Amino acid sequence: MQAARWTKIENAAPEPGGCAELGYIHSFNGPHSLFADTLRTLRALALSHSLGHVLQGEGDERFSLLARLVQHAETTARFTVYYGEGRDAYDVAGRVAHESLFDVVNGRYRCPSTQQGYSAFSTWTRGLAWVVLGYAELLEWIATRPDEELAPLGGKRAIEARWLRAARATAEFHLAHVASCGVPYWDTGAPGLAGLGDWGAKPADPYNDHEPVDSSAAAIAAQGLLRLSRVLASVGEHADARRYRQAGLVTLATLLEEPYLSLDPRHQGLLLHAVYHRPNGWDHVPRGRKVPCGEACQWGDYHLRELALLVQREIDGRPWLAFFGPSANGAER
Repeated sequence: MQAARWTKIENAAPEPGGCAELGYIHSFNGPHSLFADTLRTLRALALSHSLGHVLQGEGDERFSLLARLVQHAETTARFTVYYGEGRDAYDVAGRVAHESLFDVVNGRYRCPSTQQGYSAFSTWTRGLAWVVLGYAELLEWIATRPDEELAPLGGKRAIEARWLRAARATAEFHLAHVASCGVPYWDTGAPGLAGLGDWGAKPADPYNDHEPVDSSAAAIAAQGLLRLSRVLASVGEHADARRYRQAGLVTLATLLEEPYLSLDPRHQGLLLHAVYHRPNGWDHVPRGRKVPCGEACQWGDYHLRELALLVQREIDGRPWLAFFGPSANGAER
């Protein structure tokens, strides 16, 4: 069903070795809207393709789930992720636009946007985390696929190179815009950050009076860093692999302690100080506080459990956890 929500776009300047066609699974906002979030859900298409499934359209037309996965990931890498190449006045390497807008009449890219972030030209940190983890996990999966399967889509090596570029750019941006404990504030451009001084050089303060932190972004990004670390180690990039691994483990250690881990049996959440939708004002501000704090969200709770399970299995000497099952690199479902 997700893969059927498809918008084909113009590929006016194909990258060398890139897909001849581009497109994306559009968001619930409509066919003009590409969300950064969707990248993480591509593992559903990857698993379905691995099981031999296709998308059956009207008139019994068959669509390759692999093609839609690769084209969506390529479109996200090109338009949602920035690389410091002057696309606009705010093109900082690794920045992520929560939403990318397209003209559905001619298929051309129009501009960045956001729904849950502060602005189209800042970075909503959970959206950033989705991209870090999404590409890292897809890189693990594509390494297990045969070369000939990806040849019609530009070739395995070229696809891996572009996805790795996006993963590294966003991982570096995350590390440059996170507090020393590994927890980011909810948006890199949130205006209240100016009132926190040199906030990146000290642990995040979920009880501050200026801007909320987002622990869910921390949990998602930490898993992405750990997975990306293994990808880099597998190709001999050991220095960055160690750096990303250490950052991921520092973040996990922070989240497994108070004030982030909920120890109150009366609280229904697990990971505290998550933010759902700051612009809409949907997050609880406790009495006596000025910004949201103290609440959990489903993305934070789920990804903290997945992150903890990933590391616990490694501690126990069990195979690496992956969505696509056992493989030659030791991954296991």
